[in-house]
Amino acid sequence: MDETTKSSDIKFHYLIPSKTDLQYGCGVNVVGSQVVTPDEQYPAPDHPNGYVFDPARGRVLNEYQLLYIVKGRGTLTTEQGQYTVSKGTMILLRPGVWHTYRPSPEVGWNEYYIGFTGDMAEQAIRKLFAEDEQLFCIGLNRELIDLYQRAIEVAAVDRPAAQQMLAGIVMHMIGIVNFSVRNETLSTDHLDQIVEQAKSIMQESVTQNIDLEALAAQLNVSYSWFRKIFRDYTGHPPAKYFMEIKLRHAQYLLANTRDSIKEIAFALSFKSTEHFYTTFKRVTGYTPNTYRRMSTPEQKKA
Repeated sequence: MDETTKSSDIKFHYLIPSKTDLQYGCGVNVVGSQVVTPDEQYPAPDHPNGYVFDPARGRVLNEYQLLYIVKGRGTLTTEQGQYTVSKGTMILLRPGVWHTYRPSPEVGWNEYYIGFTGDMAEQAIRKLFAEDEQLFCIGLNRELIDLYQRAIEVAAVDRPAAQQMLAGIVMHMIGIVNFSVRNETLSTDHLDQIVEQAKSIMQESVTQNIDLEALAAQLNVSYSWFRKIFRDYTGHPPAKYFMEIKLRHAQYLLANTRDSIKEIAFALSFKSTEHFYTTFKRVTGYTPNTYRRMSTPEQKKA
């Protein structure tokens, strides 16, 4: 059995898996997509009973759903609190758990969703995701979007063995979400370690001239990749960041020692006093002499 909408902005199909379908381990009850424009009524009024809900009151489902937001933003509310939902977020809705969600009236959102039941799907979710995991920031995944669209196409024709095809799509989706989440966590931790290690080496090398390509090689990454991720994390290219460290140390020496400008330039391995002078003024807005006078005001004579 299949119920289908007619709107070009709303596509959904409701199916009733047979007992044989459910014995396969995963039966799909609903799959669809919707473009929600700003200030549009949500959810659409033409869903059948059991799926229409009042966002102000929320609902409890009898199935799992994977709700994927690919554009816009909104909120998800559960008994644990309210959460912001943004583009690239996958929401895992669980059976028997109260929830409500809605797009932002100011911007709306574009959503894909698929609802399913079955022992195989339930075991996979229980093994892969903790009970309190419900929001996954996985970004825009083209493969996932293609799977949703393929599921909508399969449900539309509702041919024999369509449920087995849909079950395979659901398990593929669960696998992609798990892969994306786990590898993003590992990737983020790894990038943090590389950037923090690079920053530490720069701090230790403040009195030297550092070869940034050699530093990238020391960290076992390519220089082009290192330069990109370093800038993404710190907001500065590595060369500029290293120069900032040198100049902060120069400021300390100017304010706390009697070393001459020439001696400080030499101690920090600048090419020349002139190079130190012009770089310091360009970055700080002051000449080294002016900064020293501002930082060490003369003591009043007794």
